[in-house]
Amino acid sequence: MDRREAIGAVGAFTLAALSTVGRAESMPAASAPVSKTAALAEAASHCVLNGQHCLAHCLFLLGNGDDSMADCSKAVNQMLACCTALQSLAAQDSALLPAMAKVALEACTECEKACKQHSSMHAPCRACMESCAECIKQCRAFAA
Repeated sequence: MDRREAIGAVGAFTLAALSTVGRAESMPAASAPVSKTAALAEAASHCVLNGQHCLAHCLFLLGNGDDSMADCSKAVNQMLACCTALQSLAAQDSALLPAMAKVALEACTECEKACKQHSSMHAPCRACMESCAECIKQCRAFAA
């Protein structure tokens, strides 16, 4: 292959690639249907995220001798285990979801109560409490 043939081949390849891009951009984007469990999965996700921040805050304070955070850290840790499972099962629209929603409802209720005691003094506790309140609402719709 000489230089002219190589330049011609590169040009043909470039034109083919550009025509493919144009067709792909003109096609409508495929989107997954919104699941009936999407709001529950999102609420559980927020609980997990805010719960991790709250637990880290509790552990920091406990490490500095603040024993008042012991009950909060226990409740948050249990909620994290439940809401992590809840998030996964909700995303899958699992048959196990109603049973897990019932357990998570209890865990979030206990966590909300524990965080409420510290919510005026600690922003991570307030955020966790608010996330639990929303997750409780969502769990009630699915709990067995």
